[in-house]
Amino acid sequence: MYSILAWGLIFLASTLFAVSPLAFAQPTDDFASSQIIVGIGLDLAKDSIQNDDLAQAKKFAKIANDYYGRHVNEMRSFDSELADAIHVELLDFYSLVSSDENNGQLLGKLSVIDELLNSVQTDNIDNNVVSAKILAEADIQYQSYFQNNDDASLTFSVTLINLAKDIFHDSANSDSRLTSEISSFFDDLQDSVSEKDSFVQVATLITAIQRDLLGTESVTFDSDNLYDNIRGLYSELEMSIDNGNYAQAEELAIEAYLENFEYLEPSIETADSELLESLEFNMREKLRDMIVSKSPENEIKEFISLTILPDLNAAETAVSSLELVPGAAPVPKRDLKEMGESSETEKSGVRKEIDFIRDTLEETLAHYSAGNYDSAYTTARSAYLDSYEFVEIPLRQIDPDFTLEVEYQFAQLRNLINERADYNDVQKVIVDIRRNLDESERVVSGTGEIAPTIAFSSSFAVIFREGLESVLIIGAIVSYLEASRNTQFKKYIYYGIIAAIGATAVTWAIASYIIDISGANRELVEAIAALSATAVLFYVSFWVLNKIEHKKWMEFVKAKVWQATTTGSAMVFIMLSFFTVFREGFETVLFYQAMSGFAKYMEVYVGLGFVVGILSLLLLYVFMKKLGKKLPLRVLFGLTMGVGAYLSIAFLGNAIRELQILDILPYTGLIGIIPRLDINLATMTGIYPTLESIIGQLILLGVYLVASSYVLVVRPRKETRLVAMRKSRSVADAD
Repeated sequence: MYSILAWGLIFLASTLFAVSPLAFAQPTDDFASSQIIVGIGLDLAKDSIQNDDLAQAKKFAKIANDYYGRHVNEMRSFDSELADAIHVELLDFYSLVSSDENNGQLLGKLSVIDELLNSVQTDNIDNNVVSAKILAEADIQYQSYFQNNDDASLTFSVTLINLAKDIFHDSANSDSRLTSEISSFFDDLQDSVSEKDSFVQVATLITAIQRDLLGTESVTFDSDNLYDNIRGLYSELEMSIDNGNYAQAEELAIEAYLENFEYLEPSIETADSELLESLEFNMREKLRDMIVSKSPENEIKEFISLTILPDLNAAETAVSSLELVPGAAPVPKRDLKEMGESSETEKSGVRKEIDFIRDTLEETLAHYSAGNYDSAYTTARSAYLDSYEFVEIPLRQIDPDFTLEVEYQFAQLRNLINERADYNDVQKVIVDIRRNLDESERVVSGTGEIAPTIAFSSSFAVIFREGLESVLIIGAIVSYLEASRNTQFKKYIYYGIIAAIGATAVTWAIASYIIDISGANRELVEAIAALSATAVLFYVSFWVLNKIEHKKWMEFVKAKVWQATTTGSAMVFIMLSFFTVFREGFETVLFYQAMSGFAKYMEVYVGLGFVVGILSLLLLYVFMKKLGKKLPLRVLFGLTMGVGAYLSIAFLGNAIRELQILDILPYTGLIGIIPRLDINLATMTGIYPTLESIIGQLILLGVYLVASSYVLVVRPRKETRLVAMRKSRSVADAD
């Protein structure tokens, strides 16, 4: 029996901590964009060397090295040997520039790197995605310029923006309206960068371009709030004009269009395409031109009140009328994919981006709590612009409404940071985003095959483990009553069982109701339930372990039976069976409530495991009538103890993770050190790449290993030695 349990615990340990890290193959678009961006940095360094400006060349070399260091895994996923060779050459080049080597040697080194970079031809890439990724780096470099006054970063940003524009135009689609809009945004972006506008304004334009490039505006949603937002922003704009603050007025005009009207375009186009073109031109170009040229206050106000707002009202009415037509829809519906239909490349890419977002949000909170609001805004934007935009590509094909919900949460976060809102408000939005990051991964990845299998097995194990004791005790009592010809008490045993099942059902309903009404505290309640389940499983596992010997178990059962039969009271039999079953039922409710919080989209497998477990217990009860003492109690108890250990470790990992999401416990990421499992597999095993959860699980696993070794090995050996010593003394006394 010891070997069975030992192997079970070893398997448990290997499942938790010896899974080989997942290799995330990145899309070709990632490789192509990294290849292009590094090449641009080296081209700028080359120009500086040829102009005998080694100081500037060193800056460009550093930018290229920094970028490559952040994206080297994308290159390695394509060709690890090539990626490492480029990495070494880039580092050598930076070292040579820093040591003021002669220009010929530097140019020679650049030729080597250039040859390595161009040794891979990237075919079938999505130019829109590549342009969006190039713009993401342009945004980072512009922020670096704005915060550090680094001209090399500005030059790099401008070059990337120009290149992204060229790539877009080379592959522009046939949608003339969208092409015209993106071209206009690129022109505005180039103007803003050349005029060295604030990084917030530049970032807003980059976000708008990326949104159009990646197809974000094809999302459908409830648009009422957006119309009101635009009207409110125009009211603020007029107040800014009254105060002579044209710069602020321009930012408000940009926000009204880019952060609000952009999302309304698809529905308006369906209702009235000419009205859309008029609104686009007036809001995007004419109004902004009037503000930039500082037209008289009354002209700007009249243009808004007499031209833009009436057209906006007409658009809202037209869209509403369209929605009232039976069978009509404001936006043509696309054929959506089912959950999990994304390619393996998309799934692994989403996991990588979500990991980056999670770490970036931690930085955002740290900056905000320290009062570094600009840094907090930068990192919050980076979480969305540099990563979630790319999560949206496969996510939007499955659930566009949910995609938009998360977009709004990121926008809300940026707005709160800009407004210097209370820390708790910022934290609350980040907590909501963290939850939706998990949901985003679930939607894209699907449930897979392994996680549902674990869900079924865990559910079966819970009900079988909990019901086993009840079946054994009830079976022993019934057998004793039959053997002692006290069958008149059997019906009271069944009455108690029925009452216990009813009480368990009521307990489940109450627990579910408490969780349902917990609202914003739902995750905290689920975390507490998981911790409670861990504690109960820990206790019960060692309780079973102490009764693993058949003799000890039979002594326990006989004590129960003796207690009931000596009184001869019907109520005693009812209460005995009631509490025997209800105690296990209460624990079952606790365990299933904890499990249901983590087995999202796998409820069918959990239910199936429950049904199969109940049927197995009924069969066991029937067989017990015939087998009696021949039941392999060591095996059964050993397995239930191993299952309890596994489930308690999984529940503990999930509970710690929930508390980290709520910022109750600290979060220390271990991406690249601890295996990064798919979200569904992670929730069913409790394994997450964070220091706190791993330490907690390791400690609990260690306790199980030490305690089981003591109970199953050390203590039996001591008892054997004591028995041998007594026999020796008896023999000696006899002599």
